[in-house]
Amino acid sequence: MSTEEIRKNQKAFSQALHGENAGAKTGLSALLSKNKAAQEVAVADYLKHWDGKVDKDAEEKRLEDYNQSTHSYYNVVTDFYEYGWGTSFHFSRYYPGEPFRQATARHEHYLASKIGIKEGWKVLDVGCGVGGPAREIARFTGAHITGLNNNDYQIEKAFYYAKKFGLEKQMNFVKGDFMKMDFEPESFDAVYAIEATVHAPVLEGVYSEIYKVLKPGGVFGVYEWVMTDKYDESNPEHRKIAYEIEIGDGIPKMYDITVARNALKNVGFEIEFEQDLADMGDAIPWYYPLTGEWKYVQSLYDLATFVRTSSLGRKFTTAMVGLMETVGIAPKGSQKVTLALEEAAVGLVEGGRQKLFTPMQLFVVRKPLN
Repeated sequence: MSTEEIRKNQKAFSQALHGENAGAKTGLSALLSKNKAAQEVAVADYLKHWDGKVDKDAEEKRLEDYNQSTHSYYNVVTDFYEYGWGTSFHFSRYYPGEPFRQATARHEHYLASKIGIKEGWKVLDVGCGVGGPAREIARFTGAHITGLNNNDYQIEKAFYYAKKFGLEKQMNFVKGDFMKMDFEPESFDAVYAIEATVHAPVLEGVYSEIYKVLKPGGVFGVYEWVMTDKYDESNPEHRKIAYEIEIGDGIPKMYDITVARNALKNVGFEIEFEQDLADMGDAIPWYYPLTGEWKYVQSLYDLATFVRTSSLGRKFTTAMVGLMETVGIAPKGSQKVTLALEEAAVGLVEGGRQKLFTPMQLFVVRKPLN
């Protein structure tokens, strides 16, 4: 099947699943408005490669099916993400006395400042989600942001939010595969990715595409999900943690930091800065919203977020969704999605506590002038 046919089919399925005016629907209300038959198909498509197997054959199948698998994953989890996290689907560093939303925005501002994004620049957001970080960085820098995403539902929502907040002239969102970008070579002043390129089956693949569309002398900044130097893939406990992260986050294969670093160099980038922002000795860990530990809650808004994202809150949501599915309100398979997200949360917290995993290995790299 050609790329054009795949995209046409994905768009048609997204429209059937999410219905009209999907951009305006959020959270659990959006979940309940889904076409139930299409949702069942979407869940099955997402979970078909996640059967507990971690052997090479199973990994190879997930890697080969990265495009459709990722598209299906975000069809079924986007509403849960918005319910729990708002419109910026990423972790952040947290400072004492700092509200959750403020930390999220600061994390985005920090990346933009490390890259050096300036007003008027053309900037590409690789794997833009529903556009939360893109909107924040557009406001913060004055740059024009183009978001690249392979999920039609998220693109529709990103356009909706851009218009809602008066940013439609400063933003654009494009359907595409980040392993096969359709942009003209050397067309962006800067590129960034926030916890998105982890969905690539081969990091050299997505990094080489970014290199291609970046102007000579341009900068790419990325918060990369990687396993750290402490991770040992031959250790069953370590591999179990990695698999929990993979299944719950739609990732074909978690790679370690050395693979990411070498991939950047292999495609021609010059690394100017790198740092694991998850290992900075912070009093409040990046994974605190998932822990269920009340000591980290710092405001009433944090409390609301905490209730949704903590272990207790997730169990409540899973039970509630299961009940709604049983009585026919929620589509079949909805509870399976919440259980996969719960498994991911367990792996993320344990990976963070053992320092086996980081969601914010920051690389700032430059494309040479020549």
